[in-house]
Amino acid sequence: AKISVTPDGQLMLAGAETLHAPTTHRIQSLVWFSADGRNWSARHEVADPDFWLWRITWHKGKAYGFGYGCGKDNRGIRLYASSDGKSFQTLVSEVPVEGTYPNETSLVFLPDDTAYCLLRQDGEPRDGYLGVSRPPYTEWTWKRLNAQIGGPHMIVLPDGRLVAAVRLYGDRARTSLCRIDPEAGTLTEWLTLPSGGDTSYAGLVLHEGLLWVSYYSSHEGKTSIYLAKVRISPSRP
Repeated sequence: AKISVTPDGQLMLAGAETLHAPTTHRIQSLVWFSADGRNWSARHEVADPDFWLWRITWHKGKAYGFGYGCGKDNRGIRLYASSDGKSFQTLVSEVPVEGTYPNETSLVFLPDDTAYCLLRQDGEPRDGYLGVSRPPYTEWTWKRLNAQIGGPHMIVLPDGRLVAAVRLYGDRARTSLCRIDPEAGTLTEWLTLPSGGDTSYAGLVLHEGLLWVSYYSSHEGKTSIYLAKVRISPSRP
C-alpha cells in the first residue's frame, strides 16, 4: 500500500489485491480516496488485469505510474497516466528495458519536467536501472546501475539531488539511503539504517528540513515498522 496526495488535497491510497481463486486474472490494482484519512471512497479498479500499478506520482495535475506484469507470460513494465486518478490510460504498453523481469519502480519529476524512474530488476541481470524521459514520456533511456536493489523509492531534494531508499544485498540485506547520480548511472550508499533480514519498502517525506523514512525490518527478531528522521547536509560544489 502507498499513499500520495492528489492536486485537490485528498489522500490517495494505492495497492493491489491477489485473487486466491482467479478466473481471468490473479492481480488487480486498486485505489481509494479520502479527505480526512478516516472515511474512504469505494474502490476503483485501475490499470490492466495482472499489471501491478506499483507507485503513483502526481505531476502538474496528472498521475503517472509504471505497472509490471504479474502473469507467467508477461514480465514487462507498462506506463500509465491519469487526469483524475480513477481512470488510467496506457502511455507506453511495453517499455523497452534490458532484463528478464523488471518490476518495482519509483518515479520522480524535476522542475523542468524531466522524469526519472528507479527500477528493480529480478531475473537477469539483477542490477537496478535508472530511466530518464521528457514529455510526453513515451520514450525512455535506461542506464544499468552498479548494484542490485529491492523496494526502490526515490525523492528529489530542493537542491536537485536524487536520494533513494532501497534494500541492498551484498554481505547482508539492509535498508539504506543512497545517492543517485543520473549522469554517471551510479548508486552510492549514504546511510545504512538499522535493519536486516526481511527489510525495505520505505516511505519518504521531506518535512521542515528533515527526511522522514518509514520502513520495515526483521533485524530485532519480530518484523516491525521503523521510523527514522535524517538531516541531509547541503550539497557541496
